[in-house]
Amino acid sequence: MTEITNKYADFEGLRQQAVALRRAGLSRRQIRDHLHVDNNDLLNRLLEGEPAPEWTKRPNAKDDLRAKARELRLQGMTYDQIQVELGCSKSSISLWVRDLPKPERRDSSEQAKLAARKRWEHELAVRDVERQATKDAARAEVAALSDRELFLTGVALYWAEGTKDKPYDRREKAIFVNSDPDVIAVYLAWLELLGVPPEHVQYRVMIHMTADVEAAKRYWADFVGVDVTRLEKTTIKKHNPKTVRKNVGEDYRGCLVISVRQSAELYRRIEGWWSGIAAEAHARLKRGDRSGKV
Repeated sequence: MTEITNKYADFEGLRQQAVALRRAGLSRRQIRDHLHVDNNDLLNRLLEGEPAPEWTKRPNAKDDLRAKARELRLQGMTYDQIQVELGCSKSSISLWVRDLPKPERRDSSEQAKLAARKRWEHELAVRDVERQATKDAARAEVAALSDRELFLTGVALYWAEGTKDKPYDRREKAIFVNSDPDVIAVYLAWLELLGVPPEHVQYRVMIHMTADVEAAKRYWADFVGVDVTRLEKTTIKKHNPKTVRKNVGEDYRGCLVISVRQSAELYRRIEGWWSGIAAEAHARLKRGDRSGKV
């Protein structure tokens, strides 16, 4: 120590310089080179009590992992589960979370149920992806719809959802009722294809009394592109308290009834078109034409 003191006789003056340089943000190496201090013990004494500047501190690469491990531990995860989640060693996890309370132990049956539920959720997610892929592929197969394809589709759609004439109840008028906007869009495109004048098309909402009637009227009027005043008087369905309805909520807008004025002739043609389609289907079945080609 005597040798060091002799070499650097003015210790206090040297310390003042070292402290000033430290507070100016210099590193130990920079201070050592600036003051020509090549003895680490002396450099430690000169800088004693002076913190290192922030820029010289090495960032801890595991700080984020530590914070995440603590978060997962507080969620009730075990060391093994945290290790799987983060990919770090259990010894590190133990150091990071040892001050936190241990998660409550689950019995084996509860753990089995939890594992089974997670497997099922994963399976459902996979099925959803496959289901959507099938739908997307099928949609692409349709491509552009020809006038004849739309014509036949509209005939079948009407015969499934439209009103029919009965010997005991003559109804030779085209009236179509549905709650699905896509179905409504196809039907309206079909009427347009047939050349039905827009002014001959009448609209009416049919809805349960417990629903938001005015909101439903505005929705359907906007959907078909008419002013709400053009809608005919709404048909209100009375609620049966013994019936548990599932069509409730904000998305429930009732049904839209689409009537075509002076449509007796149109209805007769629809019935004839459908008879032609049905006759061809019977003929195909009779001759065994089941090629399976679409």
